[in-house]
Amino acid sequence: MMNGKTVIVTGANSGIGKATAAGIVKLQGRVIMACRDLRRAEEAVLDILQETGSDRSQLIVKQLDLASVTSVHTFCRDIIKEEPRLDVLINNAGIYQCPHTHTEDGFEMQFGVNHLGHFLLTHLLLDLLKQSTPSRIVVVSSKLYKHGHINFEDLNSEQSYDKAFAYSRSKLANLLFTRELARRLEGIGVAVNALTPGIVRTNLGRHVHVPVLAKPLFNLLSRGLFKSPEEGAQTSVYLACSPDVEGVQGKCFADCKPQVLLDKATDQEVASKLWDMSEIMVGITT
Repeated sequence: MMNGKTVIVTGANSGIGKATAAGIVKLQGRVIMACRDLRRAEEAVLDILQETGSDRSQLIVKQLDLASVTSVHTFCRDIIKEEPRLDVLINNAGIYQCPHTHTEDGFEMQFGVNHLGHFLLTHLLLDLLKQSTPSRIVVVSSKLYKHGHINFEDLNSEQSYDKAFAYSRSKLANLLFTRELARRLEGIGVAVNALTPGIVRTNLGRHVHVPVLAKPLFNLLSRGLFKSPEEGAQTSVYLACSPDVEGVQGKCFADCKPQVLLDKATDQEVASKLWDMSEIMVGITT
């Protein structure tokens, strides 16, 4: 049970994030839904309340645009001012294979939202998490990290852009971030682990073009082969609350079981360099 626990879930207005928020609420946890679109977030609240029969006080909606450094700072400033403790941070929000666009601060959109936005968010909330120990950080990655590569000469895709590669790179960055953060938090009481949810029926693939004639077949196959959002959220909820992972640090899970990652996702030298580069990009001075 999560009674008395406060959990932040980014991207909680749809898909895995919404199902994760519902799962935490069912366990009596209090969820801060960090969402870019407040209207859709409030609609999600009504759905979750109807599904769970929970009290409205268990769900708080706050605006967070991970494509804006200013928005991340504003969100974190409000959380630190308003919340006496933070038990779990779930870095869930993501954008998938979008056209070549940039964030408010000029970062390639997928790298900026999926990695840099969450990198800054976690940094700014870390003191509150440390004050709330034992606390947890959960990072949602993807098995598509296997197709990614960290090119320090072109992190911002200025030389070339491939939307599938850019997504895979951002998910590889999630795993390298998890590894380096886990190293830095060893023995402090803040556990950080990642997960790959598998292929889930969500609106994450809205930028992927499916021919009109193929859509009925695609929709039929997706219902049979893809996980539901609730199934996709199981590992996020597990890492947020299960006593089974008490003290586990820097691992990646799928279907609530630890996974063996490719070497490129556990390369300590690359993880450390990516951390340093990310700090520079988002303006962190340490």
